[in-house]
Amino acid sequence: MGNNKTIGLVQTQYFTFAEYKDNYLELDSGVRFGPITVAYETYGKLTPERDNAILICHALSGDAHAAGYHSPNDSKPGWWEDMIGPGKAFDTDKYFVICSNVLGGCVGTTGPSSINPRTGKPYGMAFPVVTIGDMVKVQHRLVEYLGIEKLLTVTGGSMGGMQALEWALRYPDKIASSIIIASTSCLSAQSIAFDAVGRNAITFDPNWNNGNYYGKPVPATGLAIARMIGHITYLSDEAMHRKFGRKLREREAFSFDFISEFEVETYLDYQGSKFVDRFDANTYLYVTKAMDYFDAGEYYGNGSLVEAFKRVMSRMLVLSFTSDWLFPPYQSGQIVDAMIKAGKDVSYLDIDSPHGHDSFLLEFEIESEVIRNFLTATYKMVQEERVK
Repeated sequence: MGNNKTIGLVQTQYFTFAEYKDNYLELDSGVRFGPITVAYETYGKLTPERDNAILICHALSGDAHAAGYHSPNDSKPGWWEDMIGPGKAFDTDKYFVICSNVLGGCVGTTGPSSINPRTGKPYGMAFPVVTIGDMVKVQHRLVEYLGIEKLLTVTGGSMGGMQALEWALRYPDKIASSIIIASTSCLSAQSIAFDAVGRNAITFDPNWNNGNYYGKPVPATGLAIARMIGHITYLSDEAMHRKFGRKLREREAFSFDFISEFEVETYLDYQGSKFVDRFDANTYLYVTKAMDYFDAGEYYGNGSLVEAFKRVMSRMLVLSFTSDWLFPPYQSGQIVDAMIKAGKDVSYLDIDSPHGHDSFLLEFEIESEVIRNFLTATYKMVQEERVK
């Protein structure tokens, strides 16, 4: 059974930097960008030694609200509530946990829907194209602002796992460990294709208006379709069969019309419409493009993952799921094999689960046991090294 303890009420905080010409953030594209505001939340307490900090990185549609509740009336807690809190995998009685919204996001961190101080209007498509590396640079600035010299671990699932891997490569001496969950060192052609279809659904929506839809009707149809496509990739064939099969919703016979009548159709309709209410269409374009560009072996190893991973100084834990066909286990295996060849400290577990890519959000009991043990061992090592 899961742990129902919660950290209770939490508050989103904000950090702004790069407000002046000499304090800009140089993006991987070469663009000098600022100012940047970062939305973040923290849970637990930082030790006097500042050695117990964990950075949680979110997936494509996530945000800084990873655990707890914003008000007593909230119907749902943060997106990783099952993993973060007292006695949980990321134990807030023991660790100081940080989660921030990524650069390019739409839930408090500067992104295309933010106001461009030079024009007084939303950036829209004037916002620069960003990379996973740029997202991590912003997180690094936040960690420095919080007075943390070295993180105990960086972790995340899916796109969050890409960020965790990027941390191990871009700032190898700034983390003691990295936990990469249901992720990859680079997207496959199939994954890039799904992203392309989602972006096309948005940009071909008449309301998209070259990204200048703020204050006007939003490209709701395109964004909903993009989300529907995404949801199909998050589930597995078995999970969809178990959940929906060929069941009709609220009828006993076919309608002989083109309305949504199968349960799986109405589920996708619901997910699409719900997404439109909380997510910005332009952010979807920018974040999926950042995922497409991510290629750890190419950027850091001239095409070789083994060469790239020679930079790594941290312990590594890699988790995958048997039914994940968006980021299949073989992609995690490629990371692990390259780590071993590079002579690094890496542990790996492929978890048997029928839930597809969404497994990293659902298989929290198995994940918790593995992560808890990994963190305990890592923290012990950090404390022993400090005493030496």
